[in-house]
This record gives sequence, C-alpha cells and structure tokens, in this order.
Amino acid sequence: MRPETIKKLCCPFDKADLTLTEITKDLDENVLEGFFVCNSCKRLYPIIKSIPIMSPDEYREFKLEQPLLERWSKELKGQSFENFRLVSAEGGTV
Repeated sequence: MRPETIKKLCCPFDKADLTLTEITKDLDENVLEGFFVCNSCKRLYPIIKSIPIMSPDEYREFKLEQPLLERWSKELKGQSFENFRLVSAEGGTV
C-alpha cells in the first residue's frame, strides 16, 4: 500500500481519521503488513499483502483475522480485539 493512498483513507463507518501501525514495508516504503485503527469507533482494519481489509463487520470473520492479531500482539500493546474493535486490558474501548 503506497503512502499516498494511506493519506486518502478514512473509516468507512464514521469517516473519522485512521491511525496506521506499520508491521512490514518493502524497499519502496510501501506498507505490506500492518493495521489501521479508527480514532472514533476504534475499529481495527488489517493490511495484508498491501491490501487494507475494510469490509463491513458482518462480512468479516474473526477466526481468519485472529492469527494476525496474535502475531501482532507486540504492536497491540496489551489491547485485545472484540467485535472488530480494540479494547483495553480493562475491557473498555481504547
């Protein structure tokens, strides 16, 4: 995913800004793997092979995204993932 494209994206649900966490990049600085978090609703959108997964909740499957989140636990900094949203260790939305 090219940096120019990243700047144009917003949350498809509430149009809020997204915060990007980069996991891996290629030599041209394109994001290969990472995730966006909506600053308003706290939905998490993974980036897999440079493609952001920004489908409506009803079309996403947690069991397919769970292995990625386990692998990214360091970047999630103790937060968990429920109903496609980040929640703090205490259980409230981040």
